[in-house]
Amino acid sequence: MTDRADAGLLQVENAGRDFDVSRPWLNRLLEGEPRRSLRAVDGVSFSIRKGETLGLVGESGCGKSTIARMIVGLHPPTRGRIVFDGADLGDPSSSRLRRRMQMIFQDPYASLNPRWRVSAIVAEPIVALGLVSDRAMLAARVAELLAQVGLAPEDGDRYPHEFSGGQRQRVSIARALSSNPEFLVCDEPTSALDVSVQAQILNLMKDLQIRLGLTYLFISHNLAVVAHIATRVGVMYLGRLVEINDAKQLFECPRHPYTRMLIDAIPDLLMSGKARIPVAGEVPNPLAPPPGCAFHPRCPHAGARCRSEQPAWLVSATGDAVACHAVAEGRL
Repeated sequence: MTDRADAGLLQVENAGRDFDVSRPWLNRLLEGEPRRSLRAVDGVSFSIRKGETLGLVGESGCGKSTIARMIVGLHPPTRGRIVFDGADLGDPSSSRLRRRMQMIFQDPYASLNPRWRVSAIVAEPIVALGLVSDRAMLAARVAELLAQVGLAPEDGDRYPHEFSGGQRQRVSIARALSSNPEFLVCDEPTSALDVSVQAQILNLMKDLQIRLGLTYLFISHNLAVVAHIATRVGVMYLGRLVEINDAKQLFECPRHPYTRMLIDAIPDLLMSGKARIPVAGEVPNPLAPPPGCAFHPRCPHAGARCRSEQPAWLVSATGDAVACHAVAEGRL
């Protein structure tokens, strides 16, 4: 399935990623075990238009971070392809495009080198890509980047352990912006932060997007955060996309049963009294996924077809898409 953004900045086309999780060779030889493969991502397709934010949500282990790492080149796709600005990123000649994208990692404590001063951390992509050769110009650029994310230029002389979690994530954002990227992959950049600090970082990211014309892939398991920042939202379950829609439409009228369960899990601060279905059951073992629709063991609307046949994508005229037999049959 490819959604309505046919000419987006980024296209992920039927991408999949398998990991070999076999036991050591000698154990398999002695015990007669075959190789085992984990299908972390399977047949995922979406596109992101320039200047928008696509939120990717789902429970832990659904493959969100694997997709992020595939896009930035940390994991090559096992199947399918990833196209950035018309060029296949699997082609060796497209390596020059990598400097146009950067990644903000989840943990600001682990993603910064504790032995480096902040100025060296922020300057590293600039030096590695050869963007500035003059030392004075490099120092000025680092000071500009720190100020851009709400830090003082003097903070460049400090080490990461001297900052709070929110300040460290600001350093991570400054480092990501140092190579003048167009596209940022944000892998749960606020999940390790306090709620008040989360709001500050989200507002900073929205402001930077407007000022610098950035495009985001924003990955999170927190739908309340995604509702605040995303233009469109894709919902993943056990390695596959199950629904993709404009953010406002998805939160007002979710179509897939899994999306509805995730939204029902958001605290109802307005005390509306609306009936809510809590998220029930456990995510199946990805090494042995259930046949048919992977969500059917937890779905209150599952039928016989759901247990035997994988649902196809149902794309509407407005471009939203859902993979659900109950929706296709008019039962939901």
